[in-house]
Amino acid sequence: MSLLDELADQEARLVFRAFDNEVALELGAFLLDAARARALPVTVSVRRGAQRLFHAALPGTSADNDEWIDRKSRVVDRYGQSSFRVGESFRAAGRDFDRDSRLDPDRYAAHGGVFPVLVAGVGMVGTVGVSGLPQAEDHAFVVERLAEFLATR
Repeated sequence: MSLLDELADQEARLVFRAFDNEVALELGAFLLDAARARALPVTVSVRRGAQRLFHAALPGTSADNDEWIDRKSRVVDRYGQSSFRVGESFRAAGRDFDRDSRLDPDRYAAHGGVFPVLVAGVGMVGTVGVSGLPQAEDHAFVVERLAEFLATR
């Protein structure tokens, strides 16, 4: 299975039955607890639409991580796919997102770490993400935690 196939499969599998403010807060706390347990220097964000429902920054992060979350979230909002998948799609086609997307790289970043919040029968309603690790690790952490969270629902 190619990386792009694996990323698409993750989005097909990691789907909520319902998503509201309470679920967003639980999800954010779930990611935050796991990041704390591993002493990861990450910022955690959960949004529904344009509303930020959960945001926390652990030691070792800075305002730059807030900007990275915002830039990666804009990519997910625009493309409806994980920020890592969008970046990998450009790379696999021999293109450069910053140059070839024709989007402002100060506002959009196709780097791993933000994942769409997908609801069965509805589609994308928000984003969940982290920033602070190398992009593949940001993405892997979100996917791992999201899979575990959804397994309990």
